[in-house]
Amino acid sequence: MIAFVFPGQGAQYAGMGRELGRHFPEAREVFARADEILGMPLSTLCWEGPDERLRRTEITQPAILTTSAAALAVLQRRGYHGDVVAGLSLGEYSALVAAQALALEDALPLVRHRGQFMQEAAQGRRTAMAAVLGLDAEAVARVCAEAGSKGVIEPSNFNSPGQVVIAGDEAAVQEGIALAKAAGARRAVLLPVSAPFHTSLMVPAAERLVPLVERLPLREPGVPIVSNVTAQPTRSPQEIRRLLIAQVSSPVRWEQSVRAMVDLGVHTFIEIGPGSTLAGLIRKTVPQTRILRVEDRATAGETLAQLDVQAQVRGPA
Repeated sequence: MIAFVFPGQGAQYAGMGRELGRHFPEAREVFARADEILGMPLSTLCWEGPDERLRRTEITQPAILTTSAAALAVLQRRGYHGDVVAGLSLGEYSALVAAQALALEDALPLVRHRGQFMQEAAQGRRTAMAAVLGLDAEAVARVCAEAGSKGVIEPSNFNSPGQVVIAGDEAAVQEGIALAKAAGARRAVLLPVSAPFHTSLMVPAAERLVPLVERLPLREPGVPIVSNVTAQPTRSPQEIRRLLIAQVSSPVRWEQSVRAMVDLGVHTFIEIGPGSTLAGLIRKTVPQTRILRVEDRATAGETLAQLDVQAQVRGPA
């Protein structure tokens, strides 16, 4: 089985998708559609920047989704489809597009609003996120409980064994960093993120998202999608709606999601979109698995070549 996996916010960079758009007509077509859907030159922002505008959450989210959809089109044009899909945070929307549960025309406006709502939920409050390396999830939970006297602090991402992200009020997160180091963390560092994503501080954003998600024309996915919230596969549109709303203020269980996909029989993961963050996290979680990527011309060519060889070895169905 092959899993298609999609990156979330933080993967963006000026120049992403430019090679795909230059060398693959199907990718270029996706960028053109995104420009038309959103009524803005999103392709130019992806390909040229500037970085400061690309970092604005309401721009970042549709930009990453579009770049991932363009990379996906390269695979799909050649007949390759995942047997299961998943995405980290924002990447779940890319995964739904890949599973043909959600049209790009509906996904792009929604994630632009999602980014806006998440950014505005924390305005006027000093917040932070930090990565803790070298402590297990239970130890990080104890750190958050102890630092909670300084404000809201919660685990927000379970990325891989020994890598957990914490988020919340700035004072509490700073206290959490100190406590994590005292507890034996190899590193505990602030992340350059503008809001405490995937914590209870995002509940106002989740509430604003409810009417938009309820109106979303979702179809049953063609393949299972593994949810960030539950780390379990689902193909129920009703459950997907509930999980998309819950996801905004719930921790991302990426490590558990990767293990769930392996349990389903996945032997190859293909990271589709900008960056290689997911490839690194997957490698730390299941070191023996095969990991491919589609980000630019080189990675697309390499991945397609490997998939072609695999298809030839299998022979006709």
